[in-house]
Amino acid sequence: MTKGRVLAACLLVVTAALIVVGTLWPVPTAVAYAGGESIVPSARTPEAAANNLGNAIKAQDWQRAYLSLENKAQFTEQDFVHDLTGTYPSLQANATLNTFEVFPLHSDANSALVRMKLHWTTVVGTEVSTRDVHMMRDGDHWAPEWPLVKEATVPPQVIPVNYLRWDVIYRGPEDDWGAQDVAAPHVRIIDMHPVQRADGVVLLGEILNEDVVPAYVSVSATLLSKNQTPIATEGSFDKIAHQLLPKQVTPFLILFPNASLSDVASVRMTPFSTLVPASADPVIEVDNEKLNPAPDASLTGELINQSGRVVSVAHVLGTFYNATGQVLWVADQYVPRALLPGIPAQFIIHIPEDLARKVSSQRTVVASYTYGGVL
Repeated sequence: MTKGRVLAACLLVVTAALIVVGTLWPVPTAVAYAGGESIVPSARTPEAAANNLGNAIKAQDWQRAYLSLENKAQFTEQDFVHDLTGTYPSLQANATLNTFEVFPLHSDANSALVRMKLHWTTVVGTEVSTRDVHMMRDGDHWAPEWPLVKEATVPPQVIPVNYLRWDVIYRGPEDDWGAQDVAAPHVRIIDMHPVQRADGVVLLGEILNEDVVPAYVSVSATLLSKNQTPIATEGSFDKIAHQLLPKQVTPFLILFPNASLSDVASVRMTPFSTLVPASADPVIEVDNEKLNPAPDASLTGELINQSGRVVSVAHVLGTFYNATGQVLWVADQYVPRALLPGIPAQFIIHIPEDLARKVSSQRTVVASYTYGGVL
């Protein structure tokens, strides 16, 4: 009994001591869980300051990120947020920062330059952006100067439009039972061939809308073995422009991961088409195109939205041909920011270096989407 009383007294003393210590010197973790300030490591180095900024952006703690900036007096918090996420609905507006990397570029006693490589997660995959951020020493810590890029504004104006439009009227519930709906557009595969790549078998080709009405197209393919047994079936999701106006052509690329071309005897292709309402607006001009050789082979250029509407997402597809005119490769890029009327937006499409020297010509098509649907 005496031992029990002694143990209870000891526990009481220890608990009281812990309460006093916690009150006078609260642990930062406990404060954070209690709704206080989150834990922010001291920015004793330029790299530490960049990591603090990256973590705040990743947590979408815009206020903390903005307050950490040395040059915040030059712009508002809203300007800072718009620089990272965009002003209009777009892929970037709904993106989240997944990871980031910090690379020191230069440093002296009172200033430094670091490169922040930001890996954003969007609904169509990963988008990588890079910012070179100056760091300034302030006493015993460092603070970043954010390189703000203000989004261009479109001046008030009237833009006349004159474009083709196709509307579709389907059979209604009161129509005759035997009435037929309008037929699906006629589309045709005009080129298709398989190639072996490191990550599997790739089918490359092009589809033509032969009809006089617009079509929503897709294509699937099945690899067949020598005894005509199906090996695998895949479709083309984003390496294709799904909406085709009359007489338009889209490339396609279908990947069969881990497949071997030596096992394939034939390929069964199945194109699909659906009649959809569509218009020839917006018109997006591709300007200043340039094929850049290896290393870092790429196709670069600018997109110019010639309509009076904001385009939420622009999907750029590059088709690369060899000297005989055969499709050599298909690559693409989703432009993360919205396309404003008349404001050029840059794009870059990377080309595998082992194919770059074989490229003789190329063709670029652009598919556009509004926030919530296809234009």
